Amino acid sequence: MSDWTPGLVALDIDGTLLAWVEGSGQTYEQISPRLHDAVQRARAAGAHIVLASGRSPHGMTMIADLLDIHDGDQDPLWIVASNGAVVFRYPPVEVVHEETFDAAPAVAAVLERHPEALVAVEERGRGYRVNRHFPEGELSGEMILTDLHEIVGHPVSRVIIRDPNASADDFVQLADTLGLHSIGYVVGWTAWLDLSPQGVHKASGLQHVADALGVDARDVLAIGDGRNDIEMLRWAGRGVAMGQAVEEVREVADVVTDSVYDDGAAVELERWFPA
Repeated sequence: MSDWTPGLVALDIDGTLLAWVEGSGQTYEQISPRLHDAVQRARAAGAHIVLASGRSPHGMTMIADLLDIHDGDQDPLWIVASNGAVVFRYPPVEVVHEETFDAAPAVAAVLERHPEALVAVEERGRGYRVNRHFPEGELSGEMILTDLHEIVGHPVSRVIIRDPNASADDFVQLADTLGLHSIGYVVGWTAWLDLSPQGVHKASGLQHVADALGVDARDVLAIGDGRNDIEMLRWAGRGVAMGQAVEEVREVADVVTDSVYDDGAAVELERWFPA
């Protein structure tokens, strides 16, 4: 790929741009100077920078601001949120594509196995509707206590299920045994399960953006660290796993860079956009 240059750079946020707080499901809301400069060089060279995260829209705009990757409303940034279910432009927040589904049956099946689990659905621009409060810092915005039937009583773009008393491995086994055929799911670093419409993931959201920008997937550089990045890394012309990624993510990547603690995303960007 010596003569290849990325036309679009797709960046995961947590664990890629932001370092994890050790022993926690949270990240530091800080961009390293080295990474900031590398992203700026990519942008100056003409590459489209697209954030792609499991976060909801209101949890992503501040990261776009920290990276300085938009020119206000003159040329709004493309952002893929909610693991591909929501595509929007910013600033201001303008949703241009959204996929929804009936999550109630799947949520009921999970709660049958984990009756104490926490459930959340985005309340756009405000926070999340939750059946009980999540651990401090795990959700952005306000937590609005809501009856479960109201939370999943209508089509939604994404549901979060979290059991602080279980492990990520517990949820991996749960997803395997439940046979969630009509929906998509991703298990996070902790006992955190994202439910989404079938066939919807970061790659499908990014395809929507690439089509709008006239960029071929072969010209996309994608960098991520989580299970929800697997489809994106497979789809992109060059899929890069962060050094701390779990083995199943590393296996699908074209290359593994350094960890987030060693500015792995910057290391990869510097290969194509040197100082």
